[in-house]
Amino acid sequence: MVRLPFYRDLEFGREVADVHSIFEAGAAKPQKRMRIALIGNFAPRKCGIATFTTDVFEKLSQFHPEIAVDVYALDDPECPLFYENIADTIARSDPEDYARAARRINEDGVDAVWLQHEYGIFGGIDGEMVVQFVDRLAAPLVLTLHTVLGEPSERQRSILRHLVTRASRIMVMSHHSRNLLESSYGAPSDILKVIDHGAPDRPFGRQDEFKARLGLSGRKVLMTFGLLGPGKGLEHAIRSLPAIVERHPQVLYRIVGATHPNLVAEEGEAYREKLMVLAARLGVADHVVWDNRFLDTPELLDQLEACDIYLTPYPGLEQSASGTLSYAVALGKAVVSTPYVHARELLAQDVGRLIPPRSSEAIAEAVNSLLDAPEAMAAMQRRAYGRGRTTIWPRFAEASARLVAQAVAPKSTTQPVTTTPGLAAVLAMSDATGMLQHSIGVVPDRRHGYCLDDNARALMLMNVAQGLSTAERMKWTLAYAAFVQSAWNPDLGRFRNFMRFDRSWCEDEGSEDSNGRAVWALGETHARASDAGVADWALHLYDDVTRSMATLESPRAIAFAMLGACAVLRRDPGHQGSRQTASRGGDILMRLLGEGRRPGWAWFEAVLGYDNPRLPQALIEAGTLLGQEHWTAAGLETLEWICAQQVSAKGQFRPIGSESFHMELRYLPFDQQPLEAQAAIEAAGSALRATGNPFWHDHAMTAWRWFFGENDRGAVLADIATGRCRDGVTPRGANANCGAESLLAFQLSHYALMEMLPQSAPLSREGGMLEPA
Repeated sequence: MVRLPFYRDLEFGREVADVHSIFEAGAAKPQKRMRIALIGNFAPRKCGIATFTTDVFEKLSQFHPEIAVDVYALDDPECPLFYENIADTIARSDPEDYARAARRINEDGVDAVWLQHEYGIFGGIDGEMVVQFVDRLAAPLVLTLHTVLGEPSERQRSILRHLVTRASRIMVMSHHSRNLLESSYGAPSDILKVIDHGAPDRPFGRQDEFKARLGLSGRKVLMTFGLLGPGKGLEHAIRSLPAIVERHPQVLYRIVGATHPNLVAEEGEAYREKLMVLAARLGVADHVVWDNRFLDTPELLDQLEACDIYLTPYPGLEQSASGTLSYAVALGKAVVSTPYVHARELLAQDVGRLIPPRSSEAIAEAVNSLLDAPEAMAAMQRRAYGRGRTTIWPRFAEASARLVAQAVAPKSTTQPVTTTPGLAAVLAMSDATGMLQHSIGVVPDRRHGYCLDDNARALMLMNVAQGLSTAERMKWTLAYAAFVQSAWNPDLGRFRNFMRFDRSWCEDEGSEDSNGRAVWALGETHARASDAGVADWALHLYDDVTRSMATLESPRAIAFAMLGACAVLRRDPGHQGSRQTASRGGDILMRLLGEGRRPGWAWFEAVLGYDNPRLPQALIEAGTLLGQEHWTAAGLETLEWICAQQVSAKGQFRPIGSESFHMELRYLPFDQQPLEAQAAIEAAGSALRATGNPFWHDHAMTAWRWFFGENDRGAVLADIATGRCRDGVTPRGANANCGAESLLAFQLSHYALMEMLPQSAPLSREGGMLEPA
């Protein structure tokens, strides 16, 4: 026989046998340590979801300490609360705060995210802000659905269906909810799990002891607990009292709980006062006790122990979980309840008494029948206590730990494009000078210093990156902008490219391609920078340097400069310098295309190099902005051709390998580099905006999936959580290094794809780009 240890019970204030030990000894725990992010309302907020989330945190910590839990509490900045033992808060109505929190969760590398869902706790109409939030999360998503509506509004249905598509596991607390999710919301049966609401484990039959503590000895005590509002049906319980008191004058009905804060904000205590007037008019005011507080769990349990019959006369029948009902059953109380979802299942097999909603007569009959037959009531209480043994916290914690462990199991599918990559890897490669070029594995390699190309790309990333605070965005924007500014050599009218780690330049003049990329970054920064001062700086330097770029000859340098000019023209269509840059470049590329064409070779050169799709992309954008339809047509034709070269027979993206550079009229598959996937995605975005043809969206998705293992070696290159990206696919698999070019290619690919999403996509589309991670 196992000897039970003793502990100091915080609920009772005395030493008692630890009745949980027997369950702990037999509980199967996860194989390894895990870390999860737990999201929902949290104590000290006064509501059922907050109580549940707090219980999850405390009980997992108690019974499964191998699972570390980071709590992210949904908060209202207008009425902020002080939270203890949490990782962070999320301002419930601030979309940017959701983006920031998602980025932090992703960068923390949690094994799973466990989200409590109720329509009213997230921001937006019907809590719609939860949709884009879960889209940004990288880790497997575990959902607890506290409400599953059988007749939702269209928006409510869309929100929940979208959550279902993103979830790895879904927990509900009733079989009814499980069946609804499967039949009405398209949830796969294998991800659904019914876990009873957890409940405390206390000894049975201590009513007299706790009545004495509360000064209720000799009374027959009825009780209802919860936030007061019309949805509780308390008026029906009060109307039943005259018939109950007539036969059992020692009855006392204790209504415990504060009025719902939303109701207080609208009408004060008018609802409670109306109930009090009703009790007085019926002559039962002396038999009703009001405790206008939201009780902490220990005190609530003490008061539950002091009652004989627990009433839940709720008129609404869709409530799928009630914590206080679970508590009452686990403590062995006779329950009289309307047949809402949770009550129907928990009180089945005569565990409690179900009565029709809105019927004071039915309440009176059920209560009187129990009080008239003490032995029958005691038998029901014993049945309730037995049913409660299946829901006590050790069992709940065990089932929850299994659920999370199942969600963490690895899956090979691609992350959805809406999942925001972390910026940790980018920032780790950066310092006050700018962004370092190379790495050894994941560690920055200072020997190779910095280059203009990467800092120009990093500057473009700061224009679009999400989840950054204003101060953090400005810090890194200015670091990369300062590098670009420093690289400009006005004496030669060219940018330098390579800088040593000691900040000395390796050259006076960089490559044409690096110069063209700098022009592109300046144009994009003028068009996209969120800070007006940065945008003005970019245009000023852009105007200075473009006067010197008219002699560029490299096709890619010309294309990069054209893309920068097009960015400026989208903001300022009358900018003459940009019109000249785009016009000159378009003429050159059209001439090169005419000279480079061969049968079956619709290209600008006899070789395929790096960043190939930039050439047609520049023609598409310039042709569209300048009204040169033949440029746009040529750009679309050549982009289609290069796309065909970069898709394998299996339909996987296969970029032109670096081993192919300088090989005339042919190319090899390796080494495949992230820069090529980025170019394919961004060029497809330009083509999609020009034509609306969904083919371009599909091709961009093919290139995106390349980062996640849909390539010739099945190599997973990208890590959403940190934002890392390996340097490419070699014949032996992934290149383990994570250089700046690769990190930035992955990051910028994500934001290019986000721009291709229609605004309604998160709510209105299922599958495709928004398939669950």
